[in-house]
Amino acid sequence: MTNLSVNVNKIATLRNARGGNTPDVFKAALTCITAGAQGITVHPREDQRHIKLKDVFDLAKLTTDQKVEYNIEGDPRTDLLDLVLKTMPDQFTLVPVEEGEITSHHGWDIDKNKKKLQPVIKLCKEKGIRISLFMDAIPQNMAKAAEIGADRVELYTGPYACAKTEDQIKKEFLLIKKSHDAALKAGLELNAGHDLALDNIFRLLELKGIKEVSIGHALISYALYAGLKKAVKDFRKACGQTIN
Repeated sequence: MTNLSVNVNKIATLRNARGGNTPDVFKAALTCITAGAQGITVHPREDQRHIKLKDVFDLAKLTTDQKVEYNIEGDPRTDLLDLVLKTMPDQFTLVPVEEGEITSHHGWDIDKNKKKLQPVIKLCKEKGIRISLFMDAIPQNMAKAAEIGADRVELYTGPYACAKTEDQIKKEFLLIKKSHDAALKAGLELNAGHDLALDNIFRLLELKGIKEVSIGHALISYALYAGLKKAVKDFRKACGQTIN
């Protein structure tokens, strides 16, 4: 079985667009857990444009109380590392961040970032926090992630999920499969994520080594469609209308 960790960043984005606390990130995360999600993921960016510091602490308590996994994503900047060490998530997924990006769009270049990553990996592992590295599906780079101490890699699935033709899909999936096999050979466990949705996730389930998928945007977007009918009926009822 592949575990599902729900990324609640989009809930926070919607809340922040209006101010206040609606929708409530804590309540949304609890709803996901109640529905069976095995984990909650957040990516606290430096500008706090979605997840805020209070969210990180609130969700740390929630996931502990509910006995599900807590995954914090982000770059190894000092303030985020301090936050990780204070909240002690089950997993810290190290993700390269570029200024001005809308969302993460590539994995680590280990050769260029080895000196930056190794001390963070060592410190977190000493504290009992599992380390996952966000990596492009390049088979030969999986061993490099293992060499600097990562426990897992999260395969970046964006190119696969966004492929348009069947030939492109097959090409990108083959790279994921080869990377999956190379990671297992290097002694790593695997996660996968980015742009995964109901219409493309099924192929990944063929890869038995994937422990967890982290899904946010597609899941929250789908929830709008899946839940709008009930929402409209509930609000009509609140307006005093008879619902058939």
